[in-house]
Amino acid sequence: MAALGIGDTDTVVAYDDAGGVIAARLVWMLRATGRRAAVLDGGLSAHPGDLTTEEPHVARGDFSVRPWPPEHLAELSDLDASTSLVVDARDRERFEGRVGQADLRAGHVPGAVNVPCQATVAPDGRLLPPDHVRARFADAGVRSAQDVVAYCGSGIGACHVLLSLEHLGLGRGRLFVGGWSAYGANPQLPVETGAAHPVATQHHPPA
Repeated sequence: MAALGIGDTDTVVAYDDAGGVIAARLVWMLRATGRRAAVLDGGLSAHPGDLTTEEPHVARGDFSVRPWPPEHLAELSDLDASTSLVVDARDRERFEGRVGQADLRAGHVPGAVNVPCQATVAPDGRLLPPDHVRARFADAGVRSAQDVVAYCGSGIGACHVLLSLEHLGLGRGRLFVGGWSAYGANPQLPVETGAAHPVATQHHPPA
């Protein structure tokens, strides 16, 4: 961060070309350690001006080292549906175990609900209107982030889910950083398949 010219008092705006799903990981990490950061709604395609391939020359920033706050992170033991609202941010096919090429094992954490990280993003890459985003979380039984533990494949897409909850004013959940990559790697941990638990449905905003 310091080498990029970023300091502790700077506001970081991160973007990508994937509806903010990738940029959200950086924003989550910065916010978790007390910095100001935001995702550019709409990503690269929302930028109205010209693009450049030139590397900027910036002075080194004053970016201090801070510990990861434990209150924003979840452990393996927290993936318990009896005490946490476990949210799987992978797409529905992977959640149900119908597509598992990217996973060591097919399926999801027992008791988890499914809110795909792309479910809150419109085709143009912008976040859907708040009412539609709120409805998608409500479909999965998520009405507050208080007890939410979010995971995805490797801890990236889940950050977008957590930031979406924060954007709605529903609070800050916790991130299971290892994601399904860490959970699925342990053959002794139980796995569920199918859609036995709530799944966010598709709500289309009016044209």
